[in-house]
Amino acid sequence: METSLDATAEQPRGLWLPLITPFRDGELDAASLRRLIAHYARAPLDGLILGATTGEGLTLDEAELERLVMLTADALAASDRKLPVYLGLSGSDTRKLVKTLARTAHWPIDGVLIACPYYTRPSQRGLVLHFEAAADATARPILIYNIPYRTGVNLQNEAMLRLAERANIVGVKDCCADPAQTAELLRLRPPGFAVLTGEDALAFDALSRGCDGAILASAHLETEAFAAMMHRLQAGDRLGGATEWQRLADLPKLLFAEPSPAPVKYALWRRGLIDSPEVRLPMTPVSPTLAAAIDARMLPGLSAA
Repeated sequence: METSLDATAEQPRGLWLPLITPFRDGELDAASLRRLIAHYARAPLDGLILGATTGEGLTLDEAELERLVMLTADALAASDRKLPVYLGLSGSDTRKLVKTLARTAHWPIDGVLIACPYYTRPSQRGLVLHFEAAADATARPILIYNIPYRTGVNLQNEAMLRLAERANIVGVKDCCADPAQTAELLRLRPPGFAVLTGEDALAFDALSRGCDGAILASAHLETEAFAAMMHRLQAGDRLGGATEWQRLADLPKLLFAEPSPAPVKYALWRRGLIDSPEVRLPMTPVSPTLAAAIDARMLPGLSAA
C-alpha cells in the first residue's frame, strides 16, 4: 500500500540543523535544551533534526527520546517560531523500525530522518523493501539518510529513484561521498524529491552543484554565515557564496577533527549555550589540544550570533 503525503507538509529545503542533545550528570539537560531552542528559533534555519547522529540518538532510551521531542515542541511553541522538526531514526531490524514509527505516531514532529540499516549490509532490494515498509508505516514525510561510511552500505541511485516514487519519501540527506552519484541523482530525481548534503566540509561544492539545502552540524556555530552562503549560491551569486565559504571552510575541519559531536558540544559550552560539554560513551570529550584550537577559533566571536 502506498501512503499519501500530507498536502500541508513542506519539502525539506534550505539549512537544517542536526541538533545536539545536551546532557548533564548523565541525564538529559532540559534547561540547556530550552536555551538551545530559544537561540536557534531566532536563527535563519529552515528545520531541526532531533536524535540523529549529532544528537547521539543511539544513546537515548525510548523515554529520553520522547522527552527530547516534547521539550523541543514546548520550547518552539514558547518562541513562537514554526520550525519543522524531524526525528532521526535508525536500526537494522525493519520490524523494530515499523514499531517505532507506530509508537511515535502522535509525537509533535513533522517528519523522520531514517538511516540505511547499518552493519548488516543488505542488498539494494533489501534496502528498497526496508524503506517501503517504513513508508507504509507512516504518513509522515521520510528523509532517507544515505551515509555508507557509517552504515557499510550505499543506497545506489537506481534504488533511490524507485523509492523517490513513494509519496511520503520526500528526499535524502546525501553523504554518499561520491560526487558522480550525487550529480546523477540531481539530474534524474523526480520533482519534489529534495537532495540535501550532509557533508559539512563539502557543503559549498554540493550546493554549487544544485543540492536543495544542507544538514550541517557545523551550522551550530556561525549559523548566519552558513545561511548567507547558501542563499547567495541559490540566488546564482557564486562569487558571493565563495566569499562566505572562505571564512567558514576551516570550521568543519575543526569540528570534525575528533569524533562528533564532542567538538560541537565543547564550542557550545564555551559560548554558554549549554551547561556541560558532556557526551555519552563511546563518545569521549575533546582533547586539550583540540579544545585550545576551538578556543582560538571561537572565543573572538563569543558575542556573535
